[in-house]
Formats: sequence, C-alpha cells, structure tokens
Amino acid sequence: MDEATRALAERREHVFGAGAKLFYDEPLHLVRGEGVHVFDADGRRYLDLYNNVPCVGHAHPHVVESIHRQVELLNVHSRYLHEGVVHYAERLVARHHDSLDRIVFTCTGSEANEVAIAMARAATGKRGIVCSDRAYHGNTELVHKLTWAGSREDPEVRAARFPDAYRPIEPGLSQEDLCERYLDDIRAAIESLESSGVGVACFVVCPLFANEGLPDVPKGYWDRATKLVREAGGLVIADEVQAGFGRSGQWWGYEAAGFVPDIATMGKPMGAGVPLGGVVAGAELVERFRKQTGYFNTFAASPLQAAAGAAVLDVIDDENLVRQAAEVGAYLKNALSRIDGEGIGDVRGQGLFLGIDWVGDQEARTPDPKGARRIVNRLRERGFLLESAGAHFNVLKIRPPLVFGRDHADSFLDAFEQTVRETDRS
Repeated sequence: MDEATRALAERREHVFGAGAKLFYDEPLHLVRGEGVHVFDADGRRYLDLYNNVPCVGHAHPHVVESIHRQVELLNVHSRYLHEGVVHYAERLVARHHDSLDRIVFTCTGSEANEVAIAMARAATGKRGIVCSDRAYHGNTELVHKLTWAGSREDPEVRAARFPDAYRPIEPGLSQEDLCERYLDDIRAAIESLESSGVGVACFVVCPLFANEGLPDVPKGYWDRATKLVREAGGLVIADEVQAGFGRSGQWWGYEAAGFVPDIATMGKPMGAGVPLGGVVAGAELVERFRKQTGYFNTFAASPLQAAAGAAVLDVIDDENLVRQAAEVGAYLKNALSRIDGEGIGDVRGQGLFLGIDWVGDQEARTPDPKGARRIVNRLRERGFLLESAGAHFNVLKIRPPLVFGRDHADSFLDAFEQTVRETDRS
C-alpha cells in the first residue's frame, strides 16, 4: 500500500471510527468509473465484476444527464404532484406481475424490506417472520434480526435452513426427498410461530438466495414452500434488492425462481447510485398499509429519484441488457465450469450473478474461505474486482454491471484461469 493510500485509510478510520469495513487486504482508492471499469488514484483501471449499484454501468451518460437535468430543475419531497414521479411509478409496476400493481417508494432496500414486513403484518394481523438461516435483508433494527437468524433467538423470527443441492442436509437423497427435508424446516418454523401465539405474517426470501451463496434449489421447493406459508395465513415477500432488474437474465428473481410473491422489494440498482428503493404489492395490501401507518418518507418518491430510476429503465431497454445478462452470463458460466482447478468445487447461478464455490477438498466439498480470499486479492492485483460471500464465506461472487460483455468475460476468464493455476502450484 503506498503512503497516500495508507494515510487516507488512517484518516477514514479516525473519523469513521474503527471497524468500518473496506474490501481487500490492500484497500482501493477509487476516483472514477466508466462502464464496467473503475480507476484508482494512480490511474490504474480495474474490471468491476462486483458492483450492482451502477447496474447499467458506471457513469452512464444517459443516467448522468437525467440526474443533472432534474437537479438543475427541481427536487422536493413527495407531497406535490409531479409528472415524472407518476410516470416512473407506472413504468416500474408495469414490469412486475399483474398482481403487483401498486408501489411505495423508499430510499434503500433495508427500508423497503421493513415496509414490506409492516405491510404483511397490517394485512394478516400477525407478527411472525420466516426467513433463511443465512439471510441478509438490510441494516435497520427490524430487518437486521433476519441476518443469520439461525444463530440468534427472537420471539418473532424463525429461520429455516436454505435449500442447497451441493451441500445437502443429507447426502444421497433424491431431489424429491431433499426438497421434503428442507420443507420440513419451513413447517417447523410455521408451527413454532403459531404455537407461540405470534402467528405467521410473512416469509421473507431472496429468490436467488444471493447471500446464502446462490445455491441450486431442489425442484418443487418454491411452489411448495410458498404454499405452506400461505396456508398458514402468511404472505410471501421476494427481496429483489440483489436479484432484480435483469440480474438473473430475467427482469425479476421471482420469475427466474418460478413463483409470484405477494410483495416484492427493490433497492440497490434502481437509481444507479441515487438512493432509491421500493415495495410493490396489490392495491389492497398497499392501501391498507397507507391507511394504518400514514407512511411518509421525505426523500422517497422525489423527482430526482424518478429521473434516476427512469433513466435506468431506459438504458436497460435501449441496450437490451436483460437479454445480454442472460446470454453473457450463460457464456461465462459455461466457460468457468470447464476450468480445472483444485479449489473449484461448484459453479452456479444464472445471468450475470454467478458464484464459484471454493473448496479445500473437492470430494469432501470442504469450504475454504481463506483460499477464496487469496483468489480475490490475487485477482485484485491483476486488475479484476470481485468478492467472497455465501454461508461459508467461500463463494466467489460475480455480479458485474449489466453492460458487461463477452469481451469482458474473456478478459476475466484468462485472468481467473491464470490465478487458479498459480494457486494450484503454490
């Protein structure tokens, strides 16, 4: 780390307080972004394979111009009529399933998930939440209770083990039997909430199980899991903060998973860096929530948010980025699956959201988080940025801006294969 970077890191730690996280063993001092690339203070270029906030690319000219034009003209809170805000809301809900035809805007995905849970509680009169045991849905006090809920106790939250065909509950089971074992966790969570008297308000889940490590889900899981929750009187909330906006090669993660939620939440990529989130649901759910809570968010549903959000929709449409995510993602996944490396246990995911499960032993499928960190840092040295995540912190998470093309994929594949070979020899 050079002296200028070290000094900036020390200033940051002083003013932020110790513990504010930075990526990589040697932190990056970034100053500029363009398309799928970011640049550090020394002018070095890096291929960004991680950031989904600038989902249509860093500093996209159309998004920049839309934001600039709106800031120059008007930005106020949501208690005034504004054509741009209404038109954006209409365009956005039109992307969703027909049953999800009303929207509540927020500023973040965390807020969106909190609103969604409040909406479910208002509709059902119950309090209980079912989630994955390795979930992450945000940082507010309420949704933080869902973070790795399997390792904590809360009277209103129950965690079910996330379905995983690579490291199943029990080896050797058929798809049907494996699915049944995971559904037993959902049943147990529901029974526990009902017996405690709080009942089931909702099942909150990322349709791709993004933070769990993008596991392959046994066939039939989604149909049966959502049915169990609804039979208990609960609602199904799809957290689309990471899964949505074409990331999977389809507009929404719930489409890729094959179910329709009662409520869907959105965040990170919506505004290309302008804080923007939202909740979509049917009219009855949204209007009951508004009536009971009088919800208002000063910075949500603003003209600036609408300008940024609409520009993101424009670019996704005009540049056919959903189709590109599907095609380039399939190409990249297929190529990664052909790379032979001692640490590569599994390659999974869909669209431009892929995971490489890094292991210490391929046969035993032993997670190797330290090895994954070494790969991440070595790729960073080569000019390629990704991160490790997942239930065991050993999954190399590939989630580039949607403008990531086949030439970018080829560049990464060459660097990744070289890094794997060096690691195997060391």
